[in-house]
Formats: sequence, structure tokens, C-alpha cells
Amino acid sequence: MGGADKALLPLAGRPLVAHVLDRLTPQVAQVLVSANGDATRFAGWGCKVVADARPQGPLSGILAGMGTAALLGATHVISTPVDTPFLPDDLVQRLVSAALASSSGLALARTTDGIQPATAIWPVSLAPALTAFLASGEAKVTRFTDAHQAALADFTDPRAFMNLNTPEDLAEAEAMLKGKA
Repeated sequence: MGGADKALLPLAGRPLVAHVLDRLTPQVAQVLVSANGDATRFAGWGCKVVADARPQGPLSGILAGMGTAALLGATHVISTPVDTPFLPDDLVQRLVSAALASSSGLALARTTDGIQPATAIWPVSLAPALTAFLASGEAKVTRFTDAHQAALADFTDPRAFMNLNTPEDLAEAEAMLKGKA
């Protein structure tokens, strides 16, 4: 996307983060945004912004979220990328149901396109293991989730997890919203 802040890219006249919040906010008690840099860019959405202690990719943000969630008394964190504006309305319910089948309480979304490792439910109790994992130099999400026997929550529509990584993806999402795709 040319180095632009994806969260603030417009889709149908609104920033991507607004679309994700529309989908996620009704499903959770509180939304945390994991972001490095100027946190004030998210001030208009009423979300607490948490920064990575040591940026190592998505797992660093999840760990930061776990730390804040634990302070708030939460037992789990839901993660999803900011560039997935079509998340299912039952995302959290289905992730929770799948997590109940896992000994670790961890579950990832899966579609016919495959596993969506950045969209998951994470028990806060895994924070020490995740801290050790990142400290070892590892950062690959699926290495961690595989090591903790993550369950899978199946979703039938792969477009629900469509990542907008290119201008073409953004144009396709615009067309979807207008009913032309």
C-alpha cells in the first residue's frame, strides 16, 4: 500500500479500522488496538492503544494485548488484522466454541482458503509461554499455535477474512461493498 498506514486507508469513505470496529465491537467487552507509533491516530475510536514492548510481528502485538487484558481482568484476547473489513458477525462466538475443544484454550479461524492465523482467540494464561517463545527469537504465529495445539474454527466464506494488502484488493473490497463483486 505504498507505506501508508493501513488502518487509516479509506474504504467506502471510512478508514479500514472503522470497518473492523463495526464488526468486532458488538462481539467483545472491550477493543484494544495494538499499534506502534503515534497512538493519537486512533483517538477518535475510543479504543485503548497498546504498543509492543519489542516489535517482532503480530505475536508481539498479541502479547501486548494479553498484558493489558490481564490488567483489565480478561481471560482471553481476540486478535484480527486491521485490514479485514468483512469479519463474520459470529466470529467471537465460533472462536470461543472451538477454543473449548482445545486443551490450551487457543483457537484459530479457518476457511476453505486455509488457516487465518492472525484471527484467533488467545488465553491470557499463555502470556508466559508466548514471552519465552518471542525471547527465543521465534516469531512465526503458526509455530506457536501448533506447539499449543490450537483448535480450528471453521468459516465457509473466505472473503470474510480477505486481507487488503494491495490497491487492487482495496478496489475489490470497494466493489464488494457496492454489490458489484
